[in-house]
Amino acid sequence: MSAPSPVPGCTIKPVITTKQKAVSVNGVVISRAAISRETQNHPASKPIEAWLGAARALVVRELLLQEARRAGIAPVPLEDAEGRRETDDEALIRAIVAREVVTPEADEASCRRYYEMNRQRFRSADLCEVRHILLAAAPKDTNKRNEARQRADAIIAALRNDPSLFSAMAEAESACPSGKTGGNLGQISPGQTVPEFEQALKSMPVGEVAAMPVETRYGFHVVLLDRRIVGREMPFEIVCERIAGWLNEKVRRVAIRQYIAILAGHAEISGVDLDASATPLVQ
Repeated sequence: MSAPSPVPGCTIKPVITTKQKAVSVNGVVISRAAISRETQNHPASKPIEAWLGAARALVVRELLLQEARRAGIAPVPLEDAEGRRETDDEALIRAIVAREVVTPEADEASCRRYYEMNRQRFRSADLCEVRHILLAAAPKDTNKRNEARQRADAIIAALRNDPSLFSAMAEAESACPSGKTGGNLGQISPGQTVPEFEQALKSMPVGEVAAMPVETRYGFHVVLLDRRIVGREMPFEIVCERIAGWLNEKVRRVAIRQYIAILAGHAEISGVDLDASATPLVQ
């Protein structure tokens, strides 16, 4: 569907010198204004990189539109479940790609080979049942962080002597809302906590208070890993459809890049070097 209009005040405005050639495809000029509007869809560390990404995307768009019109395709816009409707140009691009880029579907044998070569990818996530006590301190507050570390060390010493005090300590000391439930975070899986906390859990012993506090951007955590549930390998039958989708999409992207390269090879393009692999159509 159509890209949203630029947010006022947020348009990237790269410096474009007068020496730069106009961007065109077979004599059709793509205006600098259009490229500037498109930059919002191509975030980059430097404005010129955003501008070049936008220019390449619009060149590819123009190549496909010209080919669709040359082929005499009539636009038939689609509408999604939320009522958003394609523009005529979007419908033309979809139609020419669907007609010209035909790729084979991944068969079961291909999917099974991929599964056997990548078994580690097809496991349910490891789960950890964790309790913690957070001694909060802002990242740049050195004094507060030193105090938090010292308090965490003291709590650890007390809890390693008597782990039964954990719930009471959590309620009395923790800056996390979980303190009201004994510091219990429940079962957590990868991605549910900050990376530094997640990394610490990987090497933490089960069933005892960790000997050292875990430092994160929020402060220092006294941690007790109650249980680690190792993920299980998922059978091929459960993931075969997902694998087929990945393989089909990979082949499709390669085919689209090749098709765009063919169109570009027969076109007169000026003002920008076209890198088909970097266009939104194949990302």
